[in-house]
Amino acid sequence: MHIYFVASEVVPFAKTGGLADVAGALPRFLARRGHSVTVVLPYYKIVKEGAFAIRRTDHRIGVPIGGRTETAGILESKMERKGRFLFVEHPGFFEAADGLYGTAEGDFPNNAERFAFFSKVVAEFAARDGEMVDILHCNDWQSALLPVLLKTRYAAMPTLSRTRSVLTIHNLVYQGLFAPESYGATGLPPELYRPHGGLEFYGKVNYLKGGILFADRITTVSRRYAEEIQTAEFGAGLDGVLRARADRLSGILNGIDVETWNPETDPLIPSRYSKEKPAGKRRCKERLQEECGFEPDPTVPLIGMITRLSDQKGLDLLVPVLDRIRRVKHQLVLLGTGDERYHEILAALQRKRRKSLCVFLKFDNALAHRIEAGADIFLMPSRYEPCGLNQMYSLRYGTVPVVRATGGLADTIVDCSEETLSDGTATGFRFDDYTPEAFEDALRRALALYPERRTWMKIVRSGMSRDFSWARSAASYEQLYRTLLEEPRAPGAPASDHS
Repeated sequence: MHIYFVASEVVPFAKTGGLADVAGALPRFLARRGHSVTVVLPYYKIVKEGAFAIRRTDHRIGVPIGGRTETAGILESKMERKGRFLFVEHPGFFEAADGLYGTAEGDFPNNAERFAFFSKVVAEFAARDGEMVDILHCNDWQSALLPVLLKTRYAAMPTLSRTRSVLTIHNLVYQGLFAPESYGATGLPPELYRPHGGLEFYGKVNYLKGGILFADRITTVSRRYAEEIQTAEFGAGLDGVLRARADRLSGILNGIDVETWNPETDPLIPSRYSKEKPAGKRRCKERLQEECGFEPDPTVPLIGMITRLSDQKGLDLLVPVLDRIRRVKHQLVLLGTGDERYHEILAALQRKRRKSLCVFLKFDNALAHRIEAGADIFLMPSRYEPCGLNQMYSLRYGTVPVVRATGGLADTIVDCSEETLSDGTATGFRFDDYTPEAFEDALRRALALYPERRTWMKIVRSGMSRDFSWARSAASYEQLYRTLLEEPRAPGAPASDHS
């Protein structure tokens, strides 16, 4: 298959979140499976200034934007095997300022034009490409106009007649909402600016809604999240639209980079280890305890947490639970940045509990590896979590997760119970209700079981045996693509979306 994978950020070129990791990994694994893969992203200032082997091509693509024509250059970089990266160049849109979508003060005011332009250039280039495009795989709102363009402006284009579109939603909260006057930038027919079957959403333009309505298939980054976003609690106003397309919606769990996150070879941890030879983990724990200023005691459970400091990540649960378990023997190390109020709260708590609490208010990749390797327990009490990666890193490193059963956390962690301990499937501790009491109960269960070393190691080995590699995820996407290509091409959006 010839697959176009379109994303607004891709590792190693540009990253703000998990989308970049997916866009950097999944296409490579699809290429390894023999497919011809083209990854397309904007040519940001950060990409231009990076030390990447990128060459300029002769291609110049002009597209209409708001009554004028804007022109893009196309740059290229090689990927392994049958793959390439393409970069859409427009100095005014993508190189004029630092940042991908905005600054600390807010989003860029011309984001509607920037990503309408990006999507149009991708569609135009794909239509001119020498090889028929089978799959156009778009990601989040920044490229969600592509499925709409494919079935409207480019519906009669012979070179795209076989093309099927897939839209992956990485986080439904971010939808690409813009003022109604920005609709002109899309170049779409006026009749599509409507609430039913169109891009109008409570008086605004909604790019993601358009993609959901027009894509041939919609995926999310975990099976549970695909179910959750069809509910009012998690649907961010689009639950009705998603329910109307439930037959085209599914979840495929993200993978992890098992080469970078491998305790047997990781150069960033003090001692390497494996499921068969676990002694190195004890040394990693001792070194982490020393780094945190804790007493290096192997009998004290060491809890780790690497997170953005926000309510979404469960910090509003963590703070009261830390107070409730203060008399239970434990040590806790936390790494992250985020809301200033949590910076202040955690810094104050650390001053009171230096022997049991260490907080690093920063981003530090090497320290993140040391925490995953040295901790016994890992916390992810998220309000919602479309996929999550750290719980999978933790399992690979023999660190037992305590998680809220939401999104990808529910799909990856098997709760410890008499039944799951007996059949050897337990990998962690889960709680359902988003309350301090439920979180505390799950954490206390983990802390109570930790001293029972034989049972604890059974959970550790079960987790370390799980396969969360991108090879598995790529095979699932490949099957979805093949199924989609065997189906007749659907004409467009449903008549009603119950929005």
